[in-house]
This record gives sequence, C-alpha cells and structure tokens, in this order.
Amino acid sequence: MRQRSARRSPMILLLASSLASRRSHHLRSGVHASSSRSLFASAFVSTRQSPRSIMTTGTRSFSTSSSKSDAAQSCTSQNSKKRKRKASSFGPPPDPSTFPPWSYEPKSFFRYELIHKSSKSQARVGRIHTPHGIIDTPGYVAVATNGALKGVDFHDADDAGQQLVFCNSYHLMLQPGPDVIRDAGGLHNFIGRRDRPLITDSGGFQVFSLAYGGVHEERSSGGTDDTKELKRSGGRRRAGRNDGSGNSNRNGGRNVMNSDGGPPVKCTEEGVKFRSYRDGRKIMLTPESTVQAQKAYGADIIIPLDELPPHHTDREVLAESVDRTHRWEARSLVEHLRDVREQAMYCVVHGGLDVQLRTKSVEYLTSLPFDGYAIGGSLGKNADDLKELLEWMMPMFDEKDRRDKPRHLLGIADEGSVLNAIKKGVDTFDSCYPTRLGRHGALMTTEEGMNGRLYIKSGRHSRSYGIPIDPNCQCLTCQRYDRAYLWHLYKAKEPLFMQLATLHNIQYMNDMMARYRQDILDDKI
Repeated sequence: MRQRSARRSPMILLLASSLASRRSHHLRSGVHASSSRSLFASAFVSTRQSPRSIMTTGTRSFSTSSSKSDAAQSCTSQNSKKRKRKASSFGPPPDPSTFPPWSYEPKSFFRYELIHKSSKSQARVGRIHTPHGIIDTPGYVAVATNGALKGVDFHDADDAGQQLVFCNSYHLMLQPGPDVIRDAGGLHNFIGRRDRPLITDSGGFQVFSLAYGGVHEERSSGGTDDTKELKRSGGRRRAGRNDGSGNSNRNGGRNVMNSDGGPPVKCTEEGVKFRSYRDGRKIMLTPESTVQAQKAYGADIIIPLDELPPHHTDREVLAESVDRTHRWEARSLVEHLRDVREQAMYCVVHGGLDVQLRTKSVEYLTSLPFDGYAIGGSLGKNADDLKELLEWMMPMFDEKDRRDKPRHLLGIADEGSVLNAIKKGVDTFDSCYPTRLGRHGALMTTEEGMNGRLYIKSGRHSRSYGIPIDPNCQCLTCQRYDRAYLWHLYKAKEPLFMQLATLHNIQYMNDMMARYRQDILDDKI
C-alpha cells in the first residue's frame, strides 16, 4: 500500500474558531472548490501532526475538547419556529458548479464497468475496478469491524471468494488509532490484505447507533427464525429507546441518550459529539476529521459523514437531518478533493421512506463529483418497507449518467432483501449479518427442505456422521467436517466452531452472488 510518509501530510489545524466560521461561510456561499487550496491556506496551516493528535486538538477535528464552542452552531430546538430559523441560517449546501471541473472527470484508478443488464429487471452485472483489484457485482461485502473478520483469517475468506471487505472507522479511530495504521503503511498493509480492495465508513453509523440502539440492525436481521435464534444465542444488542423527536437541547443541537443509558450523543452543525466506549473521553467527529482518518487508512472506497436518524423520526426533523447530511457530505467531499490519493468516495443518499426527501437527496448528491452512490439512512422497519423504497427510488439511478457509477446498499445482506435489491439494480451489499449468524449456530444452506438454515445446536445433528452442512458447498468446512462434529464443537463452545461456521457462511454468500450474476447474464432475473 502507498506509504503516507512518502508525501506531505494533509492533516491541518484550525487557527481560530473565527476562521472555522469563515470557512463554513465560504462553503455556504458557494466558493468554487477549485480555489479551495487558497481558501484553506487562508484559514488553516499545514502540519505534520499525526491523526492521533488531530483527535485531541481543534474544533474541526476528531476532538476531545469539551469547549462550549463545539455546540455554538445549532441544529434544532424545542420550539419549532426556533428550529426552522436556526436550520435556515445555515443555508443550502454548495452548488455543484462550485466544485472544480477536474473533479467530475473519470478517474483512471476507479471505474464501474457494465457487463450486462437484464432484459427482465433492472439487475445488472458489472465490475468495479479499484487500485487493489476488481469487485464483481452484484457482490457481498463482508464486515471486518475492527480490521478483522471475527474468527476467520482474511486469506481463508479470500479463498472463499471474498473480494471487498468493509472496515469501521469508528472502532479503528479508538483502537489502534489512525496514526498507528498510517505508520504501518495504511490499512491494507496493517491487516495483511494487500491485493484485495477495502472500504471504510465515516464512523457516523456506530455513533448514531449509540443514540438510537439497534433500529437499523434489527431491520437487516433477516427472517423471524433468524431473529429468534440470535436473541436466544445472545447475539443481539439491546435496542435503544427514542421518541423520534430529536430531544432538542438548549444549544440547538440534539442530545440523545445512549442505548445503555450512558452519556448523550450530541449532534450539531459542526459534527457529532459522543463518549468513547473504551475510556469515556468526549470526542467530536466532524466531516473533515472522518476524511482525515480515512486518508490515514488508505482504503479504496471511503464514505462521508452523515446523520442517521431512526425510522420513526417525524418529518420536520428528518428534513433538517437530510439538509444537514448534505452539508456534511459536501464538506467531506471538499476535504477529500484536497488530496484524493487514488481513493474513491461514495455519497450516502438519505431521506428515510419519504419520497420527496429521498428524491431531493438523490438529485443533489448525484450532481456532485462522488465516485459512487450508497443508499443509507433509515430504510424502514422491515423488509417490506425496504422493498417498497427501492421500488420507486432505484429507477432514478438509471437516469442521466448515474448508471455509470456503482450503487451500494448499506447494512443489508439477508437473502430476501438482497435478491429484491439486485432486481432493482443494486451492485454491492455489506452486512455482518451472515457472519453473526454463523457464530451463533445458524448455518446457511441451499439444501432442499431446510428453508435456507441449518441450526446446528439441534440434537438431531449429534449423529449426522459424514453429512456436511451443505452438500453443494465447496468451502473448507464442508469439505472436511460433518454436522456431528460441528454440533459437538458448538455445544462444547469450542472457538474452532466460530471459525468454521463463519467461513462457511462467507462462502455461501459469495456462491449465492455468483449464481445471481450468472442468472442475470442468462436474463433469468
């Protein structure tokens, strides 16, 4: 992976809070992004500081400062008139024309190649070309939360067909820290996965999950049987409670209690403040700091900071959230374009289930020079909500030149939702759902009569000698071990079970995607 030390660090310190206000004023006023270097030069000073030091200094950074200035710019208030007045004071996000012409040009290091579009649906087969390899689409993206797949070595996962892997910035920021990863030569070198592509997020999902609990996780947990199994196995986090009103605070931001009853997560125009689950320190996450961290990681695809409201948020708060997300994503993009480093940035389309807000988000974000489109925000409370959303939203991605860029569905990978989304033209899907299922004894299978699942803890498998999980699977687990032995490992709580089960489910997901690609090529779906 490219060494960060080989070029000047992009890390920058804020000179004064007045200069920060000056910069955000320029952004709101539509200053041309091609002059961003001169703008940044007037408001910032270049520095050699590490990402770790950036986490502890400056209001524009991933800051541990408890300064009241962090909350000076307000988002919402208890009074609706105040909320409207404060929200409107920030103005619209920058116009697409303010970004430099070169940022709209095709990238030599990243592109989507369309191979075939089905005659029966919007489904399509393609390839995403990245600096670290090709991603065949439709494709499954395994989640390596802390830079590791739980229980499985990356090389074994790669042998099971895994191409793109998703790592979470939030956890990596807290441990080991962006500076450690940067000094290792980037995330590819640090985790020993040098010839396969990686994607990292902004960390916002995890932060807002502290506030809103497992709302989004619950929606992507598959069918009823899977949900029950995970609950019985202790594999589900406790969902938080929130009334959807945003719990406005007196500074105009939103204070929302963590799902564990801990300190609040506070969202302001500047960013989002929360406490580290590791040591309790206050941390400020901003659009600029998340990009700086992802520059240290060096992933092939990076994600801007966005706000993640729960599905039951009232429309007025949701509309404000969409506007704020657009401003945050524009700020993230400006920061990214300062030093691209052969990284692609996807936007994240928001708007919940609201047709008007979703359409507004699609229209605005796809007009900016992002390299791909992620579908995020609240996707509903169940699979039916998601299906309905994609039904009317995805045709918009076939308009104009949007068809030339990849589309990613965030946090979804249950089979039913995946197939429906593929038919609507989605290219990639990330979720820890398949690997979590495996760790808790739910093994995915194509065997007839099993309804897609084999629950290994059942006593009926104790004497299933010589019978693999799935007779059609070529993974190491199915080739070497039978159900009786796996039943024993699970009941004995042997760590080996987690490795073998997770590896199998990864193979299952990649085999499923390969079948779908062939079905699209054959115009079957």
